[in-house]
Amino acid sequence: MQPMSSAEIRERFQRFFEERGHTRVPPAPLLARDDPTLLFVNAGMVPFKRVLTGEEKRDYSRAVDAQPVLRVAGKHNDFEEVGRTPRHQTLFEMLGSWSFGDYFKRDAIHWHWQLLTEELGLASDRLAATVYIDDDEAYAIWSDDIGLPPERIVRWGNIAVGDEKNFWSMGPVGPCGPCSELHYDRGVELSEGPECIPDHSETCPRWLEVGNLVFMQFDRAADGTLSPLPFNSVDTGTGLERLASAIQGVDSNYKTDLFVPIVARLAEFVGHDPETVESERFSYQVVADHSRAMTFLLSEGIRPGNEGAAYVLRRIIRRALRHGRLMGIEQPFLRQTCSVVIEIMGDAYPALRSGATEILDQVDAEEAKFARTLHAGSERLAALVDQAGDGGTIPGQEAFRLHDTFGFPIDLTVEMAAERGVQVDRAGFDGAMEEQRARSRGTKQAAIVAANELAGLASEFVGYPNETKASGLRVLGLSGELELTVVVLDRTPFYAEGGGQIGDRGELVGERGRLAVEETQRVGEAISHIGRLDGELRVGDLVEARVDEARRWGAARNHTGTHLLHRGLRDVLGEQAKQAGSYVAPEDLRFDFPAEGPTPRSALREVERIVNAQIRRNATVTAEWMPIERARELGADMFFGEKYEPESVRVVQVDGYSKELCGGTHVAATGQIGAFRITGESSIGAGLRRIEAVTGEAAEELVAGRLQALHEAARLLGDREENVPARVEALLAKLREAERSARQPTPAGDRLDAATALREGQQAGKTTVVAQAYPEADAAALRGLADDLRGMAGRFVLAAASGADGKPSLLVAASRDLVAEGFDASAVVREVAPLIRGGGGGRADLAQAGGKDASRLDEALAEATRLALEALRRIESA
Repeated sequence: MQPMSSAEIRERFQRFFEERGHTRVPPAPLLARDDPTLLFVNAGMVPFKRVLTGEEKRDYSRAVDAQPVLRVAGKHNDFEEVGRTPRHQTLFEMLGSWSFGDYFKRDAIHWHWQLLTEELGLASDRLAATVYIDDDEAYAIWSDDIGLPPERIVRWGNIAVGDEKNFWSMGPVGPCGPCSELHYDRGVELSEGPECIPDHSETCPRWLEVGNLVFMQFDRAADGTLSPLPFNSVDTGTGLERLASAIQGVDSNYKTDLFVPIVARLAEFVGHDPETVESERFSYQVVADHSRAMTFLLSEGIRPGNEGAAYVLRRIIRRALRHGRLMGIEQPFLRQTCSVVIEIMGDAYPALRSGATEILDQVDAEEAKFARTLHAGSERLAALVDQAGDGGTIPGQEAFRLHDTFGFPIDLTVEMAAERGVQVDRAGFDGAMEEQRARSRGTKQAAIVAANELAGLASEFVGYPNETKASGLRVLGLSGELELTVVVLDRTPFYAEGGGQIGDRGELVGERGRLAVEETQRVGEAISHIGRLDGELRVGDLVEARVDEARRWGAARNHTGTHLLHRGLRDVLGEQAKQAGSYVAPEDLRFDFPAEGPTPRSALREVERIVNAQIRRNATVTAEWMPIERARELGADMFFGEKYEPESVRVVQVDGYSKELCGGTHVAATGQIGAFRITGESSIGAGLRRIEAVTGEAAEELVAGRLQALHEAARLLGDREENVPARVEALLAKLREAERSARQPTPAGDRLDAATALREGQQAGKTTVVAQAYPEADAAALRGLADDLRGMAGRFVLAAASGADGKPSLLVAASRDLVAEGFDASAVVREVAPLIRGGGGGRADLAQAGGKDASRLDEALAEATRLALEALRRIESA
């Protein structure tokens, strides 16, 4: 019988958990754009990190996904191990199932066991489990429920003595908890002695880890103290490649159907027979793995380069090419292997197919570049190896010159030198690299220092209203001893950074040289043009100044848009919404203002409507210098902490709407802004909010993109675009019903009466508030009541308590329109849970707490109702 394919394993895994009420979540990009602590997604939990910490709420409490991860940097770095072992890859797929404050250990263990033994067909007598040393609950489930014998359950790890095996943490502080791993026994014949036991599977070939169940139940403080989390979560992870090797009965991930076709295509292309392939197994495995990694990275728009993700991609490509050369392959070959990756993975990851042409073209281009690099640097490296001699060391500075001059990645230098028995002073290389980075960081700072030296000069700004060219300008001073040159002119149309608006870019062109201006700063009375000089400029030279016109107009649109936003916010929220900071760039704008809570969506829509109405008016925008007293008489807005000289200030007026003191560049009429769209609203600290927005073409592109997404959603749903919200709501209702069924809800005859609860509820404005105690009900019955109310009520809040079998339970739920306006059920539950000596949490639309003290349940219900009503009053008054 044909073994189960990797594609089928991936699909069966996700479908198994979908049938148990989990939402299938699409994979996140490999590039960790939203996590400043990571370059790439290196673990399945990364896309859910903010959910696990409680910073983000989602519409589901159970999830399942197939997430590609990349381990090439930082703590999780398998780059050097790839090809040497049968189990390591730079890129692999993590199949994950998740519970966010929903089920816990018992369901997680039972379901994972059913998945592996019943759904995927692994022999139960070849599976063993590990648990944390004092996790008696998990041990009992494996022993008593599942029936694993004691010899196949291993206790491992003890964080008290620094052994963190079977204990997972997100970092030094934060959510953490014990793990329980599942290991597959490949056979006693592969054992390497008594130390070959489960949890040593990284070094012992007998045991293969095929699942890790992480039970997040603690919050670790900086001093190491563990405190219970407000709600428990489960993160189960299973590497697809390892699981496939077990199911397909092979002893290496590289012998699964995820890699075999790549190796076969390459062998066919270069004419290698099976014996040659086996003798070159190491290099074949490197090429196969790296082909997968580069294909996925290129599909995300990352291109080979010298910094960050681009440099990692270049290293991956060049290491694969180096191993091709070691096998005697001189012609370009990566197009062949990457094409197979697209064939294998394109159904699961459609971006590979849609971007195939660009991916393969980029691979060809980088392969051609590396051929030139290898030719230029190999001779120098060979000379260094000869100088070092057998067993010698190449100095770090020389290795750095290879990197800096010839583009040789350090790992390639290390690898090629090792083939000749020569080491590389890696510490010396790292030191030279850091020196270069320090010089680079210092270049800009040095340029600012040089600009300060020219601060005694004075420049006249001639860029109002939006002049972008001027000629006959005289160079008053310059500093040309640095990578960045600073030039000061007598007059300039370049706007210097100030008032929240970034400085202009462009060029200064003289007879003997050209300065590419990268930024413009004001230092004293001097306007400093900072950039890179090609040729020569001297004091006294006459130059022509050319501002980047597109960037200037983009900044002007956004600056006038900021004024309209400021006035619109104060019209809608009140005069207290004064500017506390701003950032105006050609691409977008940011505006900070004081507020105690989120701005309601209805208010943001109204502000956006007002601003666009002013744009359609095509109101005249004027700027006038005047004494500050006159500006006050006109009612001009004066911003946070600004210092205004009494002699003269510049007032920018939008006819009939706003007046502000401002030195920035603006459009001549509001119609030139084109359009205005708010892209985000968020907290930036205690009592401060930030609005982000775009104007002009960026606003048009934003709307076009969202309309395309709506069109695509309608196509997938097979309905008209205006029906998408209703169809999605209907699908969510079906999903909630499936989740309720999966949780074995209270039988229909014992369901709580939602209709009666609604009739007995009280009205708070437009909202029905249901506050009831159900002494004989259990927690599942309360969830069922919340789901029933959601199906039959409009705008509602439910606060309910139960105490069946002496186990107090409290639930708070709300309709999703209230959640959109700022209601948070989980915040209410967290505050009242201590009253019943318990803890809890959940989502903004449904949260639940259990406790140990039923005597205070009525008090907790009353307090939850009071807090809910208080939250409603805030929403109604917003």
